[in-house]
Amino acid sequence: MKNAIKERFLRYIAIDTQSNPESTTYPSTDKQIEFGKFMVEELKTIGMQEVEIDSNGYVTATLPANDNKNTPTIGFIAHMDTAPDLPGKVVNPLIVENYDGKDIVLNKEENIVLNVEEFPELTKYVGQTIIATDGTTLLGADDKAGIVEIMEAMKYLIANPEIKHGKIRVAFTPDEEIGKGVDHFDVEKFGADFAYTLDGGEVGQLEYENFNAAGAKITINGRNIHPGYAKDKMINSLNISGELNMILPEQMKPEYTTGYEGFFHLIQINGTVDSTTMTYIIRDHDSDKFEEKKKIMQDCVDFLNKKYGEGVLELTMTDQYYNMRKMVEKEMHIVDTAFQAMEECNIKPIVIPIRGGTDGSRLSYMGLLCPNIFAGGHNFHGRYEFVPLESMVKATEVIVKIAELYNKKAQ
Repeated sequence: MKNAIKERFLRYIAIDTQSNPESTTYPSTDKQIEFGKFMVEELKTIGMQEVEIDSNGYVTATLPANDNKNTPTIGFIAHMDTAPDLPGKVVNPLIVENYDGKDIVLNKEENIVLNVEEFPELTKYVGQTIIATDGTTLLGADDKAGIVEIMEAMKYLIANPEIKHGKIRVAFTPDEEIGKGVDHFDVEKFGADFAYTLDGGEVGQLEYENFNAAGAKITINGRNIHPGYAKDKMINSLNISGELNMILPEQMKPEYTTGYEGFFHLIQINGTVDSTTMTYIIRDHDSDKFEEKKKIMQDCVDFLNKKYGEGVLELTMTDQYYNMRKMVEKEMHIVDTAFQAMEECNIKPIVIPIRGGTDGSRLSYMGLLCPNIFAGGHNFHGRYEFVPLESMVKATEVIVKIAELYNKKAQ
């Protein structure tokens, strides 16, 4: 299994599937559709049934039940796109076998080093195989690792029919990285009783809580006057943007928060003296604190409008997704079974809140309860991303074990 996982992963990360937040199409890039068509053939090759890709790029497939029990239909979901932060086609994968616990030089020419001091989690994987890149591209373990794990788990179950299981549905989705992964997902057609996303981090992570999320866009309407004659006339939108960012609570910025602490995060700013736009994301696990943060943003904008004039700042704030805990708690057997599966695979479960969001959070509110399981990667969305091969093996084993446990529990 280990070599098969490595080979499949290296094949998949060599294909560019980045999503594009500026696109107006769905999915946002044609290359995701092409990868989806490729995955259709991959699924057929391993023996999956009812394999299809729809016009929105969703790839779905079925592994029929091989038991005669009333076993629930389980879904396993991963996303095909990679983040737009760096180039997404891995041209130079770096494979470190029998990792010795020391710094890993990713790129000698550009002095890009995955060092233990900054990334102490590396020491957990001494003796294992680390897969990274040369530091010039994303690795794409988020979420190609999840896709590989689902594929290899299905392949294993097909090859080992003595392992009894109910019906399993698989889905590979586009555009998760730009927050649109399930915009057109047909929960009813998918037909699972519940599902798991394979989109988490290190081995053992099991997540059924995530942020409540909102996006805020502020347009600042300045007034550009020749600086030699600007007194009492100029309104410099760039200066106001800096002022807004300064008056938001410093301790509520991502670099100062952890655990259940929410934040305001300035993710983009573009402007001139005449006009500036700012984009924030607002996050909190607690729904009351989430509403408080949105009010703080509104209050800061109102304060600056009183100072500079009504209409100088225009705020648009939109809720994006909500904490799935409220929904998943209604059927905690989904979490409990994943917990048990990990223990039976000799993995210590790490039940933590997601400091982000997943497709699973939106799916849970769409009627498909969907906690998140580790895929094994670290440092997603950046040049220091890596995944231990053994972690992908463990995730594959957990998928198989979940299917097996639900069969044993069924009547």
